[in-house]
Amino acid sequence: MYLNCHTYYSLRFGTFSEVELLELAQQSHVTQLVLTDINNTSAGLNFVRKAPEFGIKPILGVDFRNGVLPCFIGIAQNNEGYLELNRFLSQHLHEGTKIPNRAPAFKNAFVVYPFEQVLLNELDNFKEHEFVGISIKDLRRLPFSKLASLTHKLVVQQPVTFRNKQDFNAHRLLRAIDNNILLSKLPKEEEANEDEKMYPIQNLAAAFSEFSFILKNTEKLLNKCSIHFDFSKGRKPQNLKTYLGSVEEDEQLLEKLCTEGLPYRYEEVSDSIKTRLEKELQLIKKMGFVSYFLINWDIVSQARRRGFYYVGRGSGANSIVAYLLRITDVDPMELDLYFERFINLYRANPPDFDIDFSWKDRPAMTEYIFKRFEHVALLGTYVTFKERGVIRELGKVFGLPPHEIDFLSEGRYNYDELDSISKLVLKYGLLLKGKPNYLSIHAGGILISEKPLHWFSATHLPPKGFATTQYDMVIAEDVGLYKFDILGQRGLGKIKEALEIVAYNQPEKYGDIDIHNIKGFKKDPVINNLIKTAQCMGCFYVESPAMRMLLKKLEVDNYLGLVAASSIIRPGVAKSGMMREYILRHRHKGRAEEKAHPVMLNIMPDTYGVMVYQEDVIKVAHHFADLDLGEADVLRRGMSGKFRSREEFQKVKDKFISNCRKKGYSDTLIFEVWNQVASFAGYAFAKGHSASYAVESYQSLFLRAYYPLEYSVAVLNNGGGFYRSEFYIHDARMMGASIHPPCVNKSMVVNRIYGKHIYLGMMYLRDLESRVMERILKERHKNGAFTSLEDFLDRVLISMEQLAILIRIDAFRFTEINKHELLWKAHLMLSKNDRLEHPKLFPPRHQGFQIPKLQTTDLEAAFDQLELLGFCLCSPFDLLAETPKNTNGQKDLHRYLNKHIDIYGYLVTVKNTSTHNGKRMHFATLVDQHGEVFDTVLFPPVAAKYYFRGKGIYRFYGKVVEEFGFLSIEVIKMQKENYIPDPRYTDMKTSKKLLQSHKKDQPKEI
Repeated sequence: MYLNCHTYYSLRFGTFSEVELLELAQQSHVTQLVLTDINNTSAGLNFVRKAPEFGIKPILGVDFRNGVLPCFIGIAQNNEGYLELNRFLSQHLHEGTKIPNRAPAFKNAFVVYPFEQVLLNELDNFKEHEFVGISIKDLRRLPFSKLASLTHKLVVQQPVTFRNKQDFNAHRLLRAIDNNILLSKLPKEEEANEDEKMYPIQNLAAAFSEFSFILKNTEKLLNKCSIHFDFSKGRKPQNLKTYLGSVEEDEQLLEKLCTEGLPYRYEEVSDSIKTRLEKELQLIKKMGFVSYFLINWDIVSQARRRGFYYVGRGSGANSIVAYLLRITDVDPMELDLYFERFINLYRANPPDFDIDFSWKDRPAMTEYIFKRFEHVALLGTYVTFKERGVIRELGKVFGLPPHEIDFLSEGRYNYDELDSISKLVLKYGLLLKGKPNYLSIHAGGILISEKPLHWFSATHLPPKGFATTQYDMVIAEDVGLYKFDILGQRGLGKIKEALEIVAYNQPEKYGDIDIHNIKGFKKDPVINNLIKTAQCMGCFYVESPAMRMLLKKLEVDNYLGLVAASSIIRPGVAKSGMMREYILRHRHKGRAEEKAHPVMLNIMPDTYGVMVYQEDVIKVAHHFADLDLGEADVLRRGMSGKFRSREEFQKVKDKFISNCRKKGYSDTLIFEVWNQVASFAGYAFAKGHSASYAVESYQSLFLRAYYPLEYSVAVLNNGGGFYRSEFYIHDARMMGASIHPPCVNKSMVVNRIYGKHIYLGMMYLRDLESRVMERILKERHKNGAFTSLEDFLDRVLISMEQLAILIRIDAFRFTEINKHELLWKAHLMLSKNDRLEHPKLFPPRHQGFQIPKLQTTDLEAAFDQLELLGFCLCSPFDLLAETPKNTNGQKDLHRYLNKHIDIYGYLVTVKNTSTHNGKRMHFATLVDQHGEVFDTVLFPPVAAKYYFRGKGIYRFYGKVVEEFGFLSIEVIKMQKENYIPDPRYTDMKTSKKLLQSHKKDQPKEI
């Protein structure tokens, strides 16, 4: 009887999930139910999937509204009707147009107009599929309305939005958040009626007892509706079934492409290669995954045609077919990659290919896919209300001042000392936490289906302009839709741009570079030494402090070692304690035989009997616990977080333990191994995935080894990486570069290198408008370099505020005029009124101004840079109010091993983490006075006493310790050092520091 039910996917309106709606219906003895979220069909698939568990017949529809104003309800008679509703809704969502008062002539969907809207819009002449909805509150007015005579058109329309008063309160808060207003200012028309509840079916029938024909009409309507999606284990994939139009043609093409790829990939095609290829092809055909491979091949082939770099990774890298089709660059034969991790007969879903493109190229590839295939959409995801975000939103709704909202967000309050409003914020914050806030886009998932994607849900159109589904990856897989992962990353952008920079900065060397010569890179001692010494700043996946520490501990100097390190660094291995054990076994070769169980060592000899990769879970489950491959894959999927049935997972766990006991293993060993398996939850990499990452790492390491300055510029121009830009600039300086602030004659928007001179891009000037940058570059390109400030002002339209930024950063230093004098001259020359851009018939005449001789100090320049760039180009140690008491640095750590050291460091990055019992601790990386990097650790007692207070220089006192050759400092105490007062606003005559003029030390232009 309920044909207008809302869940919390009626965004910022509904208050509970689709499963909670089904529970509510079951309690109310409802046997069939229509889900009609407001302009949204996100919950539809899961509603249909879960309904049988509650003994309820699911029906799908849409509550079409403009804002909160109801227009009509569409109810699908069948799947074709659901398709119609989704298409109609999607059109309005894409175009941003209003929903009309009158519904279109749906062929397979009913339309119900709310009683109030029929009267308001004076609707009449209802078609066969159209009805008028009557709620309980409408019953009082119905007898006095002309609609009472439409006995065959009236149906029950009792909306369901709330379960109780608490839901209604949460709804009002959501409406206030949506309208960005105080709760006290929320208009009544912006919220639903508190009576929008589900009553037990007998109560509903009693309410409508005087109008029994309404109940009959409703029952008749619902009985005509039926919707079906296949969620069974044996469901057929819904992806595009064929690439060329027939299975036979697809299979022939796949075989042809593999044959053509063999000589490209292998100098000698051995029997083992042929056997592996034949085995894979048979299984791919049997599982019906041929089109999946061909579609991925089509995508990467297009990328190569357009000169786009890409990396194919994921479990797909375990396949020789993928290697031959050039979807991946990882040789599964070389790495002995476990094909069963990729595909096995028990696996219903296609293999997982993640294809990374440069962040600059990805939009073009996405556009190609949308044009190349018929039924395409990006995969949606939901951004939910998080704890701190909810507190901020509710704080505004309740009218708390910003400082109180900040205080609550930080979480360092004593609940008993809070006022009643703050307690309400926290109370309702818990209620809203985890509920959907708005629709977003999956990081890289694209669906290419056989049926129109509106068969499954409506789509919306985010700002990027690509249709996006209203459901997420998990339910998509449940219904048989498997995503293609087309991802964007900056590492490939860095590699591509580094080569472009080498082409103009060292053109004589550019022709000798083959960036795809991975085999050569793997054997290069210079590259391998960078890995061993962890000199990896800016290099893909290996530059973080944690990775740098691991590489030093492992002393990795080869490709296979880097592949393992790429996976060992993941939390799953670290959490189980096996990272440390791996390092011990790696450094002490006999330890593996002593510590590892013989079966484990036999399964994983390359990793000393330690589980490192995702497929190790399958291997251990299969060989150690005698689970079949299907059961082993259940374990793997359970670990990855893409799993719904915890019950099935528990059954496999129980069988794992019982099988091991039957084999005579001790419980100590069984649970030790199981804990290693369990620690992988959501964190382990497939070996092929790690191998793909390592290939890209080698490419970036090659560039850092042989073209370090060009690569540094490319890193900066592609958004940096793990660290702030200033540290990549510092790194370039340490490798021999001269760093120059932006210059109107030398700089571009991005950074530019001339020989060994790097000119920072104008993009770093935070307040410089992009249109001003464009004007400068356009004019310079057209008419040459600027010769003076006057020449610049004659040629570029600019306001005084924008010009002041350029002068203060010393962008006119080529004039050799002090910037204070330039600022005076600019103020005198430049009218405050914007000049009109028009051609000048005669060269302008300039008045000669007498300006007093002024000076600028290095310190003033540094503080201008801090303000305008966010960092200074001199050493931050030059800005200290007190000179450091010592010169200790990273070079002295060996001397102080197991002793205490007093050391100063400029903060690079801090990792805040928690111990197993929830206490906070920190790992901090810093740069010493000599430009070298060192690491510190603050254990909980110290972390509780001392805080890092943002960027700056800190003085540490602590003990130098060593673990596997890696030196760090266990901090005992620390303090942040003060900078000198800003010299631009203080009397420099009284300053402790007397410095030379900025002009004297400035590097000469080239």
